[in-house]
Amino acid sequence: MTRRIAVYPGSFDPIHNGHLDIIERCLPSFDELVVAVLQNEQKRPLFSVEERLETIGELVAAWPSVRVESFSGLLVDFMDQLGARIVVRGLRAVSDFETEFQMALMNRRLNPRIETMFMVPKEDYSFLSSRLIKEVFNLGGVLDGLAPPQVLARLAAKLGPREDGR
Repeated sequence: MTRRIAVYPGSFDPIHNGHLDIIERCLPSFDELVVAVLQNEQKRPLFSVEERLETIGELVAAWPSVRVESFSGLLVDFMDQLGARIVVRGLRAVSDFETEFQMALMNRRLNPRIETMFMVPKEDYSFLSSRLIKEVFNLGGVLDGLAPPQVLARLAAKLGPREDGR
């Protein structure tokens, strides 16, 4: 019997509790989950790929079936290298669906063996994005329960002290 390997791709700049919620809830469905950090400098990430890999690795260490890797190029090529057949994607709002649906169809066109599984985050995280985490952090907003303490510490180290001194 073949191992069921899924890939959860993204920039994860930074990872937040919405991402971790999706990771944890899809674990029972697969033998292995690869959190795949996209190397895409066009997005101008705040954190380097190495920093993101390290942070995510720390946060998923308790789940032995999860590993973290980076990739560039076509997701379907990376998945073929891993022997993975399922892409896991989170859908926060209806606005995400159109883009995610187009990507799922293109991935299937490029590699008919690839399927996409859409997951909806817990209601507490349905509005959350990495962009919002960075923006709210910069403005001194409270992010308790939205991002792990390790991520907030790395934001503070990268961006300096917030307006509220935290």
